Amino acid sequence: MKRLVVPVLLLLALAGCGSRPQAPDWQVDAHGALGSYEQAYLGGDGRAADAEFARARRDLSATGQASLVARAELTRCAVQVASLVFEPCAGFEPLRADSGPAEQAYADYLQGGAADAALLPPQHRAAAGGRADAAALAQITDPLSRLVAAGVVLRAGNASPQVLQLAVDTASAQGWRRPLLAWLGAQLKLAEQRGAGDEAQRLRRRIALAGGTA
Repeated sequence: MKRLVVPVLLLLALAGCGSRPQAPDWQVDAHGALGSYEQAYLGGDGRAADAEFARARRDLSATGQASLVARAELTRCAVQVASLVFEPCAGFEPLRADSGPAEQAYADYLQGGAADAALLPPQHRAAAGGRADAAALAQITDPLSRLVAAGVVLRAGNASPQVLQLAVDTASAQGWRRPLLAWLGAQLKLAEQRGAGDEAQRLRRRIALAGGTA
């Protein structure tokens, strides 16, 4: 589950390795569907992403464990924050009452609210409160977690040009079109506000290239 945004929360690690007992089908299927959802969403394939998430949620719902479904919904919210889609985490809120303190804290963190840093996954604690700088974000080794944390910082209104560049470089290195376009758009807005015409033109060309319209 290293590729998932909230591996500490999801706890859907695959069994069936070595002498471990084989994992139940729902666990294997949900793990695969959530991973496919992430890649489809980050790659900009919304239809495939919706289908994979629906499959994961169906498998998790079959357990009757609200906490598992809540963690999947938090994964969806986190991937959206990484792509600068700042919407309410609507899928999580109906499950909040049956979720634990860690899930609630992570949801608050994603929404830009106050959250107990000690309850967050370790890779996100530096960005609690949305005040991390680029140097702190660069220490987050998982690319998707780094983008999520950068999104939280931007949502809080504390993203420096260096944070924007780090996020662009991270998305570009992974070939994640959706967040790359979002963060390039944030850079373009800043360049336009500053009256940096040449920089704005360069960013427009890169956005066209990444978006397939060049």
